Amino acid sequence: MIPAKAEYITLCRLALAGISHLRPVPDETLHDLKLALTEACTNSVRHAYEAGNEGTVQIVYELADETISIEVIDEGEGFVLDEASEADRHSESGLGIAIIRALADEVEIEPREGRGSRLRFVKHLGAAA
Repeated sequence: MIPAKAEYITLCRLALAGISHLRPVPDETLHDLKLALTEACTNSVRHAYEAGNEGTVQIVYELADETISIEVIDEGEGFVLDEASEADRHSESGLGIAIIRALADEVEIEPREGRGSRLRFVKHLGAAA
């Protein structure tokens, strides 16, 4: 869990790099995952909490034989991704989600019960060596 501040996003990327040493991950895949993670965390940092309000972002990594999944969870305002926002992929606010969808094999975005949002993405790595 990190404070919802941009300067802490680098820690999430470093943790991902460390986790990638547990199982061989091609460099290009690791770069893609870091970019997707940065976009997901940035969305929470920028949009989850009103200006001046403190908050946190939880990042959950799961490394399996053939996949790595990453969840980014906040307790902020939350959002609903509707058809209008999906169509607006080229706007500044929609580009992060479009990048994540382009880089990941699976993407789930949903409001959390009560408050906040959960974004989960999965990358298939292939069979373990």
